[in-house]
Amino acid sequence: MDSFEINKIIAAVLLIALIVIGIGKISDLAFHVDRPEQSAYKIELDESTKILSTKIQEEEKVDIAALLALGNIEHGKKVFKKCAACHLINKGADNKIGPALYGVIGRKVASKQDYKYSKAMSGYDKNWTFEEMNGYLEKPQRYIKGTKMAFAGLRKEKDRASVILYLNQSSDEPLPLP
Repeated sequence: MDSFEINKIIAAVLLIALIVIGIGKISDLAFHVDRPEQSAYKIELDESTKILSTKIQEEEKVDIAALLALGNIEHGKKVFKKCAACHLINKGADNKIGPALYGVIGRKVASKQDYKYSKAMSGYDKNWTFEEMNGYLEKPQRYIKGTKMAFAGLRKEKDRASVILYLNQSSDEPLPLP
């Protein structure tokens, strides 16, 4: 196959792409649809729906004592290897991609002075409690929107509980378990 045939094939593909895009643009102009200013269907919530939404919110609260009972420190040490690519947990360790996590349970979020946190983390004015750490480890991007931590999270409750226990024991003053 010579270069002239290759050029014809490439030209045909590009022509088809341009035709498809052009037809899409022309149809958008011909069949323009305005969105209504207000919703066509108004949904009234009755008492049973309000009670159900309240129950769902209550179920989202985690019994942290029961969760921590699932984990153990040795398993947490193994699971923490996923975190070790970005974090160190040794006393006096330097920051890596993420801040050093020695003594993280109980301290204020984004409180390491020698680490540059994202605006989302810096603006999150709470302490790292067992509950906060559990929510964050489950899905960091959803828990604190705008965090620069690109970790997918730990879905398994046992893994999260074990990592929390491991982080708590890696401290000069571990917090008492609930």
